[in-house]
Amino acid sequence: MKILVINGPNLNMLGKRDKKYYGTLTLNDINKEIKNRANKNTKLKFFQSNEEGKLVTFVQKHLNYDAIIINGGAYTHTSIALHDALELFKGIIVEVHLSNILEREDYRKIDYIKPLAKICFMGKKENSYYEALSYLQNT
Repeated sequence: MKILVINGPNLNMLGKRDKKYYGTLTLNDINKEIKNRANKNTKLKFFQSNEEGKLVTFVQKHLNYDAIIINGGAYTHTSIALHDALELFKGIIVEVHLSNILEREDYRKIDYIKPLAKICFMGKKENSYYEALSYLQNT
């Protein structure tokens, strides 16, 4: 199985952001643990950008993958462009969030990725990512 792990804006600042919502690990720490937990038949490709267009282009260039684990960051709530790129993807999309976006500010309850995702893991900090990987490897 070929899996893209895509992270949007400000996720490169994990470890420095509000620990109550985002935990203490860096994105690099999380990516290393995802690699450690992946089975031998899983090929992973990681990408993070603070720029919407780069995220859109990355999705478009990797439509041949089997699955995407995506934390769109703030673009979850604002980006129709990212939604439209993900709509082209024919594999499984799994959405993740470190915090529970449904228990936060009202604007975070808008989710342009949700209609395309098969499932969402949120509110469990880094464990949201690990559960997403486990879900895909057991599907």
